[in-house]
Amino acid sequence: MSDSTQGDPRDDRIGRARVGDDAALEAYYAELDKLETGALWTVANDIEPWEPKASSDPVIWRSRDLRQQVLRALDLVSPEDAGRRVVYLRNPRRREVSACCGWLFSGIQVMRPGERTSAHSHAASALRFIMEGAGAYTVVDGHHVSLGARDFVITPNGTWHDHGITEDGEISMWQDGLDIPLTNALEANFFAVHPEVYQKPNYPLDDSPNSYGAPGLLPADDTWDRPYSPLMKFAWEPTYDALNSYAKASDGSLYDGLILRYSNPRTGGHVMQTMGAHMQMLRPGEKTRAHRHTGNVIYNVAKGHGHSIINGRRFDWEEKDIFCVPTWMWHEHANASDSEDACLFSFNDFPTMEKLGFYREEAYGENGGHQPVAG
Repeated sequence: MSDSTQGDPRDDRIGRARVGDDAALEAYYAELDKLETGALWTVANDIEPWEPKASSDPVIWRSRDLRQQVLRALDLVSPEDAGRRVVYLRNPRRREVSACCGWLFSGIQVMRPGERTSAHSHAASALRFIMEGAGAYTVVDGHHVSLGARDFVITPNGTWHDHGITEDGEISMWQDGLDIPLTNALEANFFAVHPEVYQKPNYPLDDSPNSYGAPGLLPADDTWDRPYSPLMKFAWEPTYDALNSYAKASDGSLYDGLILRYSNPRTGGHVMQTMGAHMQMLRPGEKTRAHRHTGNVIYNVAKGHGHSIINGRRFDWEEKDIFCVPTWMWHEHANASDSEDACLFSFNDFPTMEKLGFYREEAYGENGGHQPVAG
């Protein structure tokens, strides 16, 4: 057993575990072990760190490397056999839980015109960001939602949902985001296949965005009582218009540029209980300051090109690239263009952090001497 005084020099102080090992203690630990117990002071400094320690690495998945591999899956597996034809994004330090970052899962799903997945439900919450194509749709508890490039749609936990492409559509690709690793860590996941395999839409096409998509307006007879947003689709065009309108009224955030949170129109809160999402704009030539926060974020480059510096490493990105910022890592973003804006879609586990009282944010010190290195 290692000496518990080794490691962070801050641990060698009153209030931290700093017991050295000797023969008597080793014998004592062995006896405790037989009883499925242990001495707290042998693990206290590890399980109670001074600050959050990320279990993930910052990673970028570049579209130019990955897109053709995703398209290959079209000829190798069918939606019927695969359930969902997805290439998932694996963080090198989260392989054992198939996570992209922290306790968040992400992957890229691809479908052909005329294909559809079977309807299913699970305890994990899910979302989709459409990366390319036309004619995509999803059905969520009977609500049929049409989807186009850069649209964002939610399929909350416990809802029946399936996806497809119309016969006259195009091969479509979208990013999936789920909290499967978190749900499994809490040992609370369920999965079910719809008894009729495919669900039938019970509402007019796009009833959700047509009923709840007007800013500041709700149906007078609204009776929605679900814990997630009744607005399930957030279309790209009004989102981009909102960013440009916001730019006329605000200089934005020093750390995120012009950033808007996708929200539940009835409550103003996050769209789902465990995951949130944002769209942000970096104006031409804009560079943000560094900050960090608890919570993991996975970004998808919706428009433009630039770079982010994460934990001292530089990651250059362009449209359709995906990258992640693990919890409590310093990060900043920059738009590489002097004439065009850049937009980043992102999803996160902030709602979980906030509900548990764990959310914390910190700005980088003015004299920190932050020096990026190539990545």
